Amino acid sequence: MSGTDKRELAAVFRERLGLLLARRGEPPARFATRVGLDRSALSHFLDTTSTRMPRTEALCDIARAEGVTTDWLLGLTQSETDAADIAPALEIERTENGHGETLLASWHQQAIGYKIRYVPCTVPDLLRTEAVTAYEFGQDESAQAAAKADQGRRQLDYTRRPETDMEVCMPVQTLEALAEGSGVWSNLDANDRRAQLEHMARLVDELYPTFRLFLFDGRHYFAAPYTVFGPQRAALYLGTLYLVVNSVEHIRALTRHFDGLIRNATLGPDRAGAHIEALARNVRERPVTAS
Repeated sequence: MSGTDKRELAAVFRERLGLLLARRGEPPARFATRVGLDRSALSHFLDTTSTRMPRTEALCDIARAEGVTTDWLLGLTQSETDAADIAPALEIERTENGHGETLLASWHQQAIGYKIRYVPCTVPDLLRTEAVTAYEFGQDESAQAAAKADQGRRQLDYTRRPETDMEVCMPVQTLEALAEGSGVWSNLDANDRRAQLEHMARLVDELYPTFRLFLFDGRHYFAAPYTVFGPQRAALYLGTLYLVVNSVEHIRALTRHFDGLIRNATLGPDRAGAHIEALARNVRERPVTAS
């Protein structure tokens, strides 16, 4: 882009940012906080002598917060709101017939270059063995189990990319129950449980630092399964459907919740692999209870 083009683009963006600010009729500091900008950054964008432009993430934040398109902010269209370009704050996406796995693959692809924050339902998809996937979905749901296994492989390939930045946070009790064969794992063979933990420990160490696993104490903190795909969207897993969050405010709230789990984690990425290995070594057959 030439210097002239950049000046023209900055001038259009400055004009439209100023229009949004005037419409709100609120102090610049409050506007900046609401759309996710630093006060100093907003000042630079409004400075008539500056050609500074926001990063893509910040541009998307402004567009979402103000209900306009990024194309309008950049002067590429005269239409502020194009229904095809602006997603509603909340959406419902169903997961039947592999549709959920297709959605997840698309959302991961669109989030390349952003940090992904992931709270799994049980064992993270990309760390599951085939035996555990089959056990969780059962013989009557073989098609769904196959789709989940394929999703896990795609996520694993995604995580091996050098540009990946993924954090996973889960209760340590989920893995302890797996080692003990208690709760939902009570009918899973000890060899399969041990193999799952060994497989998970290897991958946690292999994928570090682009993939980082944090374990928190589920007795003190709670998190429903969800994924934050950078600044673009978040998805809460509800079993047969996803509740998809598109609003900047709600995505930030989930991000803060996730970061709070990390701050309170009892085991970080530097110790998670060793802890899982220790759990694998201590896997025992569950005693048979006399009837």
